Amino acid sequence: MDLLQELTETPSVPGREDRIRKVIQKHTKGLFDESHVDVMGSFIGVRKPRPAGKKTTRVMIAAHMDQIGFLVKHIDAKGFLRVNPVGGFDTRNLFARVVNVSTKSGDLPGVMNPAGKPIHIATDDEKKKVPEVSEFSVDLGLTAAQVNRKVRIGDMVTIATQFQRVGDNVVSQCLDNRIGCWAAIRAMQNLKKHDCEIHCVWTVQEEVGLRGAGPAAFDVEPDIAISCDTTLCCDTPGVPEDQHINTMGHGVALKVMDSSMITDIKLLEELEAVARRKKIKHQRSILPRGGQDGGAIQRSRYGVRVGVLACPVRYIHTITEMSALTDIHAYRNLLTAYLEQL
Repeated sequence: MDLLQELTETPSVPGREDRIRKVIQKHTKGLFDESHVDVMGSFIGVRKPRPAGKKTTRVMIAAHMDQIGFLVKHIDAKGFLRVNPVGGFDTRNLFARVVNVSTKSGDLPGVMNPAGKPIHIATDDEKKKVPEVSEFSVDLGLTAAQVNRKVRIGDMVTIATQFQRVGDNVVSQCLDNRIGCWAAIRAMQNLKKHDCEIHCVWTVQEEVGLRGAGPAAFDVEPDIAISCDTTLCCDTPGVPEDQHINTMGHGVALKVMDSSMITDIKLLEELEAVARRKKIKHQRSILPRGGQDGGAIQRSRYGVRVGVLACPVRYIHTITEMSALTDIHAYRNLLTAYLEQL
């Protein structure tokens, strides 16, 4: 899990994916016959059939490398920062958080809190209020003059947290979607033989509307595509069983549909057949709200057959996202096995 830890602890929000892209390029060096970074910033690695032979199916593997976070939008007269969200945090999880503000000269630690009174002097109604993101500020513990010298509008802000093992699971922020990035890297490292031409794409700006996947797919022109992402796992207290979406420990999720797309049924069945043959744990999944890069890829050019692999994640879009090691490994194993048989 050292690689996954490095991926989750490298901050990169939509439009600021440079740092995570460098980590992925480092760990994929030598794995591709050719590679490039497209205009949007997505990293594309191309792997020809091995052993070399007639060019057959062109497969696009897409894993978005951005994470939810913030950009600095205002510096007030006292040096407090106001932030603009890039991706959807639940503000109930943002109270009293240590953050990093990534400036041109380095990362600055700060504290994020909503405006308002502490509990000692707040009224009952004030205690119950859930603030909007616009009400939060970041305190860098510096004077206004110091802040203005160091921070610029548009600087990236991410919450500071550590990757850790909890039971038979891992917990971190941005397992969505550093697990997908990890699985794509590991599949490419493990893959020794395949007849297909693989275009592995680590995409940008998924969390703000699937913005990087469409242009990348237009460039790649795939015959089929596998979107590698995470998905909700709500098998926790307070959620009715029919709304669990997935069950932790039951394997990689094969998404039937979500708000952005409906999976190609033949491709879904092919993935299931490989999983059964290789005895890889898997589960079907429908996500009633939310999307992923497959939605943009499916609509590229004249259309693409798309399937989705997703790792179930509890407490998604928080800084304590949790995934089972068994599901993570099943994810990697199925992606590798599927590419091997194409």
